[in-house]
Amino acid sequence: MNRTLFLVAMIGVLMTPVFAQSQDLKKFEVAAEFTTLERDDFTGQRTEPGFGGRFTYNLNRVFALEAAGYFFPKRCFQCRNNGRITEGLAGVKVGKRFENWGIFAKVRPGAVSFSQGTLNVVDNPANPAFPFQFELNRLTTFATDIGGVIEFYPSNRIVTRFDAGDTIMHFRKRTTNTVLFNPITDEISLVPITIPARTTHHFQFMASVGFRF
Repeated sequence: MNRTLFLVAMIGVLMTPVFAQSQDLKKFEVAAEFTTLERDDFTGQRTEPGFGGRFTYNLNRVFALEAAGYFFPKRCFQCRNNGRITEGLAGVKVGKRFENWGIFAKVRPGAVSFSQGTLNVVDNPANPAFPFQFELNRLTTFATDIGGVIEFYPSNRIVTRFDAGDTIMHFRKRTTNTVLFNPITDEISLVPITIPARTTHHFQFMASVGFRF
């Protein structure tokens, strides 16, 4: 009996720091973030700066749930998907915390939206000289942010964080119109074409300062 009580007491002493650390960890975290995202243009890729915010709920010292949103204000007229970019993500962060810093992996599915992502040609009977007009429409596609996170804890309530990873975008197959000129009849007509589905990879970096409570 004495040996059993001794073992229970020893386990309690050894687990005390773990319980104390869990109690010291704040559950909620909000942060303002700066981010950059690579996007496709007709010559390769370009890097767009953006900003946003993040909310994190710490389940414990290993697992956390996150939701984040970002906005990229610059338009790109020579990009494959034009317009401004809006991004929304939500997922999980898993890793290891130390006294003053932590390292994590993250998986956050969501969506990316391009304000002028698609170009389509439609009929315009009001103009007999050129009976077509061009439309720029919003394009929203599924995305997943996969990467790594490094955090630093200057105090119990402040966290600075750096993310780097791959934002994977999946574009579904879609049908659009194009203008076709027939040199034999000198006629111009609309012809539907199918753009195949594709998956692209984009490096994304984030830096933030957050407040824990």
